[in-house]
Amino acid sequence: MLTKEDMLKRAENKEAMTRIIDRAEQAIRTWEPVATDFLSPPELFEAQAAFERLSDIHTVASGGYPQAERQRMIIARSEIPYEENPVPLAALSIAGNFLFDTASHRDFLGSLLGTGLARDKVGDIIVLGERGAQAIVVPELVDFLTTSLVQVRSVSVKTQPIALNELRVREPKKKEMTTVEASMRLDAIASAGFGMSRSKMADMITKGDVRVNWKPITQPSRNAAAGDLIAIRGKGRLEIGEVSITKKERYRVQLTRLV
Repeated sequence: MLTKEDMLKRAENKEAMTRIIDRAEQAIRTWEPVATDFLSPPELFEAQAAFERLSDIHTVASGGYPQAERQRMIIARSEIPYEENPVPLAALSIAGNFLFDTASHRDFLGSLLGTGLARDKVGDIIVLGERGAQAIVVPELVDFLTTSLVQVRSVSVKTQPIALNELRVREPKKKEMTTVEASMRLDAIASAGFGMSRSKMADMITKGDVRVNWKPITQPSRNAAAGDLIAIRGKGRLEIGEVSITKKERYRVQLTRLV
């Protein structure tokens, strides 16, 4: 069963985890799958790690496309197959002529929130340059947004629902590589994976620009491990795969970089 107090003691995102645990308790009590609002990557990672240790519930998450950062999570009793309960998501087209007044991700998000929405009701926003953007939201707000979201910056927009398969998402580029290092230090592994000098990487880590499993890390000497995800804003993500020891007792590390 859920031990809310113990889970919150270890939680780094306590406010979000409190809401998620409340939803999980509801799912257990009612025998009905329950959806969270959109979670940020650190919140989702922490929730999934916490619930993996519990046998009475299971979860599935989605943000509308495979590499979505913000995702909703369905929580259900383990006896209930979640395949029958897809994560409720909706997509919107926010179309306008932005040729002479370019709008950024922040502009579109600001306009969405300006209608009165809470941040956790909005998922990823895909900016399409001069044509506008696409946004993923909770389904119950689609009708409201089609009538309320009529302007972004100085540009009039038409907001209308679209199918999730109409999202214009660029597939991430994958680069597989292998590196051999004297240690599993974060600065060594990350510098090899992102193709930059170790001193520059150490500086980025110290400044807090690097996240491991969505947690900010500021110690270059911290050890990385198989299964870790290293992210740097604007530079993509690095997944650490299999780690083995060579005859010379060095670490051979399989890496996958997503850009």
